[in-house]
Amino acid sequence: MQLTKLFKLKLSSFQIIILGFALLIVSGALLLMLPIATVSGEVTPFADTLFTATSAACVTGLVVRDTGTYWSIYGKTIILLLIQIGGLGVVTIAASLTLLSGKKISLMQRSWMQDAISAPSVGGIVRLTKFILQGTFIIELAGALALIPVFLPDYGFRGVFLAIFHAVSAFCNAGFDLLGRNNDLYPSLVHYRANYWLNIVVMLLIIIGGIGFLTWQDICQKRWHFRRYRLQSKVILLTTLLLIIFPAIFFYYVDFAALPTGERVITSLFQSVTPRTAGFNTVDIMSMSDSSRAIIVCLMLIGGSPGSTAGGFKTTTLALLFANAFAAFHRKEEPILLNRRIENPIIRTAATIFLMYLLLCLGGAIFISTYESLPLFTCIYETASAVGTVGLTLGLTPNLHIASKLVLIALMFLGRVGAMTLIFAALNEKKLINSKLPKEQIMVG
Repeated sequence: MQLTKLFKLKLSSFQIIILGFALLIVSGALLLMLPIATVSGEVTPFADTLFTATSAACVTGLVVRDTGTYWSIYGKTIILLLIQIGGLGVVTIAASLTLLSGKKISLMQRSWMQDAISAPSVGGIVRLTKFILQGTFIIELAGALALIPVFLPDYGFRGVFLAIFHAVSAFCNAGFDLLGRNNDLYPSLVHYRANYWLNIVVMLLIIIGGIGFLTWQDICQKRWHFRRYRLQSKVILLTTLLLIIFPAIFFYYVDFAALPTGERVITSLFQSVTPRTAGFNTVDIMSMSDSSRAIIVCLMLIGGSPGSTAGGFKTTTLALLFANAFAAFHRKEEPILLNRRIENPIIRTAATIFLMYLLLCLGGAIFISTYESLPLFTCIYETASAVGTVGLTLGLTPNLHIASKLVLIALMFLGRVGAMTLIFAALNEKKLINSKLPKEQIMVG
C-alpha cells in the first residue's frame, strides 16, 4: 500500500507505523511460504514464516529455522529486505520511494516521517530523511567491503553475499547470520571469536546503527564540538559509552579468564555491545555465569537509542530515570541532566515506557514458563530478547509450542513499533480532559 493511499484512510501517524509493519510482516511471511524460499523446496508452515518475517522486520534475530541452512538464496534475500526495511522503518522507506518518483511530500506525510524517525520537528524532515538514506547506504557498503576479506577466503564468491548480509544485519541491529551448517546450527559468530577485524567491524556497525539518526547528524555537522550537540545526543553518547565499558569490565573478570588477553578483551567488549540490540554472539551464552546473563537481560531491555535501528526502552529513558532518582535523593523539584532541567511530563513518559517493557517481558516469561514447564529465568531471557528486539537466545525458541511462539511474535512486534506508539494509535485523536480532580497525598517507599 502506497503512502498516498494510507493518507486517504485518514489514519494517525502512529496507526500508519503499526499498519505498515503489520503489512510488511504478513507480506514477508507469505513470500517465505513459497517453495522457492527453502533449500529443500518444501512449503514452510505459516506459523514459522510469520515468526521469521516478524523477527526480520522487527530486526530481532530470534529464529525457529537456521537461516543459513534452511532458506535458499531467494529466502535469504527476502529476509535481508525485511531487515533493511524494518531497520529504517516502513514510513521512511515509503517516503523515500515517493521522493525517488519525483512527487512532493505533503505536510501530513512529513508528520508521519517525523514520528517514524523520532525527529524533533517537521521542519527539514525531508532533508533529514535523505541524509539517513545516504548515510545508511555508505555505512552498510563500507561494512560489507570491510567484511569481504574475512568471508571471501572461507566461502569463495559466496563470501560477498555473506559480507553484505552481515553488514546490513549488524547495522540494523538484527542479529541474523548465515553461518550455520547442517552439523552446526545457529552458530552466530562463534567461529570468528578470535578474528579481531570482524569483531571490530561488527561492533562499529552495531553502535553506529544504535545511536540514532539525529546523533549522526550532530556528529557530522558539529564534529568534535561536543558542547554544541543536542542534549539528546550528549546523553545518548555518554550513556552508550558507559553501557559498553562497565559490562565489558564485568565480563572480562568473571567469564573469560581462560582466553588470551587480547581475545579476552575483544570478547568482553563484543558481549557488552551486542545485547543492545544486535543479537550476535561470539561465545556460547550458556557458558557464561548467571550474573553475566542477568546483566545481558538488563542490556537487552535497555536497547539502543531513539530514532535508531535498535529496540529496547532506550538509553535516554534509562538516563532520565536515573536523573529523576538523583533529583528525588537531593529533594529537587525537577531532574537535571548535563546542566539542563527536564520537564516532568517527559519523566512520566520514560517511567511509563520502562514499566510497559518490564511488564511485557515478565508477563510473557511467566506465560511461557507456565505453558512450557520451563525455568522462569530462561524464559525471561528469551522474552527480554524478543521485546528488546535483540535475538540472543539460550536455545529455547526453536523448541517452543505455537502458543509460546505467538507470544514472542507479539513481543517482537510491540518491541519494534514501541508500546507508546501502540497506545497513541489506540487513542488516535482523543483530546485530553483538562478538568482536575481533588488532590490528596499518598505515601511511597
